[in-house]
Amino acid sequence: MHKILVIGYVWPEPRSSAAGSRMMELLELFRAQGWQVAFASAAALSEHRADLTTLGIPEIQVALNCDSFDQLVAEMQPDMVLFDRFFTEEQFAWRVERVCPKALRVLDTCDLHSLREARQLLLKSAQQACASEAEKQHVGAITADAEQLFSTMAELDTAKREVAAIFRSDLTLMISTFETQLLQQAFAVPVALIHDCALMLIPSASEPAPFAERAHFISIGNFRHAPNWDSVLWLKHALWPLVRQRLPHAQLHVYGAYPPPKATTLHNPKQGFHVLGWADDAHQVMSQARVCLAPLRFGAGIKGKLADAMACGTPSITTAIGSEGMHGDMPWGGAVVDCASAFADAAAALYEDENRWLQAQAQGTAILQQRFDRQRLGSELISRLTQLSQNLDAHRRDNFIGSMLRHHTLKSTQYMSQWIAAKNRTEN
Repeated sequence: MHKILVIGYVWPEPRSSAAGSRMMELLELFRAQGWQVAFASAAALSEHRADLTTLGIPEIQVALNCDSFDQLVAEMQPDMVLFDRFFTEEQFAWRVERVCPKALRVLDTCDLHSLREARQLLLKSAQQACASEAEKQHVGAITADAEQLFSTMAELDTAKREVAAIFRSDLTLMISTFETQLLQQAFAVPVALIHDCALMLIPSASEPAPFAERAHFISIGNFRHAPNWDSVLWLKHALWPLVRQRLPHAQLHVYGAYPPPKATTLHNPKQGFHVLGWADDAHQVMSQARVCLAPLRFGAGIKGKLADAMACGTPSITTAIGSEGMHGDMPWGGAVVDCASAFADAAAALYEDENRWLQAQAQGTAILQQRFDRQRLGSELISRLTQLSQNLDAHRRDNFIGSMLRHHTLKSTQYMSQWIAAKNRTEN
């Protein structure tokens, strides 16, 4: 393969979200192979987007429901097209197949959106019986098993669309081993259509700051991401007051991109709760903190904040959803708890006990080395893509369900888009 077209749902912002960092990892990996890479998106240019031109990657603005995209693909003749999330595949994959049928079509899910939506619905259901907003914020993290999750997901339009996109694609990149298992066991997605590819982290070049030189707790995450905002609310109303009971002088620094007014109003120095918003360098503030708090009540995928914490030598307290798909059978680099009192106990103990802290730090480093090795993961992905491109006809023949979905279901999306394009031409 030589030419790669990446179609982004948004322009990558590695300093704003784990999804942005993930995209940059893939782009850098493709460029390292000597491949020509172009990045296209229909999203508005964002202030905090990465400058892709420094990697030699052209930035191409494309339009939705417009035949100009077909011309772009026809002129480029890519060997592979990577779709960033399933809704991008819905919009553009049929056009790629029509204009450039031999191109490998790869979907990067980032995380299973339908899994995140199902857990959010389960949380809201658990909160329905609560008499007040304050009481809702004392409901613990969702702990549904795979059977419960499938039962909820199976009713969602999002799941039907997302799994259909996975079947239609030649290969789907999964960031979480839990989600891979869920797709295979509950949704009968063949192993041949999935490739596990976790975050490909760059090892830290410097020694982490020691225990004595660190201070305060940290919580970080893009405020536009619903699980992150929910975790801030849980921290503010239920968890942090318990931590302060145990550590009366403790301070929590809450960072994250795009903080809305409803978030900044939570800022209360007297309570040790500091909403600081955007961090110019997430690794710098993470490296200065003693403990990272990530109390996620719902969500999906791999949590970039927790991978960053391990890379910075910062132990973390999180929930089972937060650690999901990240550590396998290895002990967590901190603590994994799902109820408020246990969360506060673990946070206070880890913050004060240097020996416990050093052990957690070492466990986090071991997880990074075994499960997030950049060279190994990158090599495995390139090998899989190369092998697939060499056997594409047989691979597609064996994926009958994908062929069936492209033949029938996708036509409604295609014809609607063509109708909009024709309507736009008439109006102009």
